[in-house]
Amino acid sequence: MNRTPDARETAVYTHGHHESVLRSHRWRTAANSAAYLIGELRPGMHVLDVGCGPGTITADLAELVAPGGRVTAVDAASDVLAQASAYAAERGLSGAVDFAEADVHALEFPDDSFDVVHAHQVLQHVGDPVRALREMRRVCRPGGIVAVRDADYAAMTWYPRTPGLEEWQSLYRRVARANGGEPDAGRRLLSWAREAGFTQVEASATAWCYATAEEVAWWSSLWADRTTASSYASVATSGGHTTPEGLADIAAAWHAWGAAPDAWFSVLNGELLCRV
Repeated sequence: MNRTPDARETAVYTHGHHESVLRSHRWRTAANSAAYLIGELRPGMHVLDVGCGPGTITADLAELVAPGGRVTAVDAASDVLAQASAYAAERGLSGAVDFAEADVHALEFPDDSFDVVHAHQVLQHVGDPVRALREMRRVCRPGGIVAVRDADYAAMTWYPRTPGLEEWQSLYRRVARANGGEPDAGRRLLSWAREAGFTQVEASATAWCYATAEEVAWWSSLWADRTTASSYASVATSGGHTTPEGLADIAAAWHAWGAAPDAWFSVLNGELLCRV
């Protein structure tokens, strides 16, 4: 039965959909963000992509289950769904992907609807990740897979170490938790899956690494912009976690770090294949 999520499941999406956020989301592909799942996909499968964002991974998944397969892509934000739909059309995949607004705590699909249910960087932002996993399991067919991948902010590391980025990491984790999320989700995925009732779980971890001059410039610039211009900036200041001046200092630290000739940054991601 579908139901309305209760108050404890309500969380604010910390990132929002500012251009600086979508700049990083559009970089994501199945190859660099869902490699742990690719070997499980077959032609003809029906995939649910939860929290699809601008749809770059979604489109790759659609190609991987062709011919005969289909992807249903859902997100809570109608504006980003429109972008995802346009991107699928650009890739010639309009007939292979459906789009709909949805809340992962209360998916409006019948039991046993999908062969694979996939969520990338979603569980860190929801109010009740265990209930979300149970709901993903409900709509997955017996023999199917629930696949989830999330970053772990406390495990992110970089060089050279700079106090401004230390403050960024601490501030982001405070803001995300105040919004009802869990920024260190990567390390918690396995325990959440066990609590949700999964018994056959394959856990792994992979990392994004930004080390070339182009990668470092891209990563530092988007985080500097996100720090001062996205909805994250608004909730950080309105929640009393910092000031506009504090955010400006962090943005300056991102630019300074990005200018270092030996700059390096790694994002650890936890990932699970949960067999239903």
